[in-house]
Amino acid sequence: MDIFTAMRDRHSVRSYDDRPIPDDLRKTLQAEIDACNAAGDLRIQLMTDEPEAFGGMMAHYGKFSDVRNYLVMIGPKNADLDEKAGYYGERLVLKAQMLGLNTCWVALTFSRSRPKKLVVPGDKLVCVIALGYGVTQGVPHKSKPMERLYKVDGVMPDWFRRGMDTALLAPTAVNQQKFRFSLADKGAVVAESTGGAYSMIDLGIVKYHFEVGAGKDMFHWA
Repeated sequence: MDIFTAMRDRHSVRSYDDRPIPDDLRKTLQAEIDACNAAGDLRIQLMTDEPEAFGGMMAHYGKFSDVRNYLVMIGPKNADLDEKAGYYGERLVLKAQMLGLNTCWVALTFSRSRPKKLVVPGDKLVCVIALGYGVTQGVPHKSKPMERLYKVDGVMPDWFRRGMDTALLAPTAVNQQKFRFSLADKGAVVAESTGGAYSMIDLGIVKYHFEVGAGKDMFHWA
């Protein structure tokens, strides 16, 4: 599975079976986590066979079942932490999809007591990402019309359209899609949040999708 197929086929999954993640897949995913931590100055950690974070009432309220594996999104407290958590977290989500695993971004409906034990002074727990073999593959989310989510004066370049096509596939909190991409001068792209809950995490997620679709050599972030 390539990353574009992963973007198309990946949907949020809340119910999992009890199959453990095989050692070879876990090592492959850990290598990607290590690369993301190094690139983003993050402290992302993989928890396996650990049911505590999704064993309480919050997880029940969120309709999660049998979640025993998850990513803990941690990093130094700073202004861009949430955006970086979204960007690198989505990179890991798509890697997991390519490995045959399912995922779900979780910002609220989990028990924080176990993940918080991994946080050292100066760092912050942003969210977690449920991980494992889903009972189903999830369902696609509805998308806003593309024209509501971008601004381009004149003819839209093909690379920008490819970026928007993949950005529309990105998961966002409660499917709010509160973002906008604008094409500025000399191949510069402005990505902005238009508000909403967890909007900066969402912005990082959609920026990763846009970057993959458009091609990093076709533009630069303004």
